[in-house]
Amino acid sequence: MTPTPSPLERRYGLILLAACLVLLFPFLGETLFNTRGSSREAVVAVTMLRDGNWILPINNGVDMPYKPPFLHWLMALCSLPFGRVTELTARIPSALALTAMVMAGYRFFARREGEAKALLMGLVTLTCFEVHRAGVGCRVDMMLAAMMVLALYALYAWVERGMRDVPWLGVLALSGAFLTKGPVGAALPCVIAWIYGGTRGLGWGKALLRCIGVGLLSCVLPLAWYVAAWQQGGDRFLHLIYEENVLRLTGKMSYESHVNPWTYNVMTVVTGFLPYTLAVVFSLFVLPWRKLLRPAKESWQKLTGRVRSMSDARLYSLLCFAIIFIFYCIPKSKRSTYLLPLYPFLAYFVAEYLLWLRRRHRRVILAYGWTLGTVALLLSAAFIIIRMGLVPTTLIGGRHPEEGRAMLTALRDAPLNFGGILAFLAPPVAVLLFVRNAVRGRGLLTGAVAIVCAVTFALDGLYQPLTLNVKSDKPVAERIAKLVPAGKIYSFRTDITPGNPMHPFTINFYLNDRVMPFEAAMPREGWLLTGNDEIEDFRRRFPQYTATERIDFHHRSCDDHKYVKLYYIKRA
Repeated sequence: MTPTPSPLERRYGLILLAACLVLLFPFLGETLFNTRGSSREAVVAVTMLRDGNWILPINNGVDMPYKPPFLHWLMALCSLPFGRVTELTARIPSALALTAMVMAGYRFFARREGEAKALLMGLVTLTCFEVHRAGVGCRVDMMLAAMMVLALYALYAWVERGMRDVPWLGVLALSGAFLTKGPVGAALPCVIAWIYGGTRGLGWGKALLRCIGVGLLSCVLPLAWYVAAWQQGGDRFLHLIYEENVLRLTGKMSYESHVNPWTYNVMTVVTGFLPYTLAVVFSLFVLPWRKLLRPAKESWQKLTGRVRSMSDARLYSLLCFAIIFIFYCIPKSKRSTYLLPLYPFLAYFVAEYLLWLRRRHRRVILAYGWTLGTVALLLSAAFIIIRMGLVPTTLIGGRHPEEGRAMLTALRDAPLNFGGILAFLAPPVAVLLFVRNAVRGRGLLTGAVAIVCAVTFALDGLYQPLTLNVKSDKPVAERIAKLVPAGKIYSFRTDITPGNPMHPFTINFYLNDRVMPFEAAMPREGWLLTGNDEIEDFRRRFPQYTATERIDFHHRSCDDHKYVKLYYIKRA
C-alpha cells in the first residue's frame, strides 16, 4: 500500500514541479533547430504525419529511421493538434520526460532519505548542464534516460517487495526504453535490479530468474513493432538494427561513430554536472585529506562492509551510477548523452554533499554562491554593453567571422519580448536574493541554487535563441520554399559514409521532407543543393548534366558546416 505523502512532501513536490514547468516549457519553441541530430529526429515525425506510416516511415526520400519510434510517436501526437511538427511540439516529449524523471526521483528519495535532500536532488538533476540540455532538445537520449530511470525506481520497489509480483509499471517503462533506442534500454536496468537483489539477500539465482522474466515481458510490445517494421523493411531493416544494436556495441560498425577512450566518460560527467562541479572543486581546499585517505589503506573487507551498511536507497543509487558508468565505458562509441541515466543517482550524492558542506563548511557554499553571482552579473553586464552598441562587429575574428558577427548583431539589435525581458532580469534578481541571504547569514545554498535556476532561465529564454538561431538553416529553407514552392529538391554530397549518409537534415525538416539524394532519383531536371565546391565533383561524375548556379546563400550549414548553394540542373 502506497503511503500518504506528508504535507512537507507535498509542498516541496509542488515547488519542484513549478521549477520544472518554469525552466523547461516557456521557451521550448524559441530556439530554431541548429544541429543535424535534432532535425533528423523531427523529420521522422514529419513523415509520419504526412504519409500516415507510423511503423517505418521513409525520410529524406531514402532513409529508414535509425532508432525505434517511441519518441517519434510522441512528437507526432504532440503535433497533431497543430497540424504540423514545430520546434515546440518536437521538444515537448523530452521536456515531459525530464519532468517525469525529476518528479519520480523526488518521490523516490523523499520517502526514503528525506524531503529536503530529495528536493535538492531534483533541482540539481533539472539544472545541471547535460540533463537540462537534453530536456529542452529533440533527441532520443532524454526519453531513453527517463524510461530507464523510471524503470529503475519501479524495480527497486519490486525488490523491496521480495520480487513477489510483476512490476507492471517497471515493465511498461522498460518497454518504452526498448522502443526508444533498442534492447539496451531494457536489459541494463534488469541487470542492476538483479545485482541489487542478490546483494540484499534474495538469492542470486532467484533474482536472476525473476529479472529475466521481467525482461522478457518488457520485450512483448517492442517485438510487435519490430515484426511489423521487418515486414515493411525486410533485410535492409534487419541490417540497420544489427548495426545499431550489435556492431555499435562491439565497435565493428561500417563507419566510425563517436569513438572515444573511457576517460572521455569521466570528463563528460565532470563537465555535464556544471555548475555544481564548481562546488565540489571549491570543497577540495577545506577537506581533511589525512582522515579521508586513511580508509584507502583499510582492508577490502572493511570497505565492502561500509558499502553493505549503506541504506538501501543509497546503495541502490551507488549501484545504478557505477554499473551504468562502467557499462558505457565498454563500447568504443561514447557520447556524453549516453550517460544521462546515471545523472539522477549521482545528483542524489551531489545533493547530500552540498547539504553536508552547508552544515560543516559554510564558507565553501558562500564562495560558490559569490562565484555564481559574479558570473551571472557579468553575463547581464555584457548583454547591456552589447545592446548599447559598444562592441563593434569588427572585433569578431576567427575562422568564420561572419557567423560571430551575425550573433553579435542579433544580441545587439533583436527586439525583446516580454519573455526575453523576464529572462534578462532573472539573474540579477537571484543575485540580490543571494546577497540578502548572505547578509542574514542563512539560506546560502538556497540562494546559490536560485542563481543557477535564474541563469538557466536566462540562457533558454534570451541568450541561446539569439545566438543559436543565427546558425540555423531555416532562413535558407524559407528562401528555397519561395523559389520552389512545390516538388522535390535534390542534394549532392561528396562525404557520404556507407551506413551514415549525410543529408541536409535541417533544410529538409523546414521544407517538410522534400529533399532527397540526387543519386536516388537521377531526375531529368530539377533543383540541386550542394556545399562549398562540391558542384565541381558533380560535374565530373555526371557530365550529362548542366548545372547553373541560382543562389549562393553565404551561409554555413548547421548540419555539415559547408556553405550552401542552390543550382538548377538539366540532363543534356
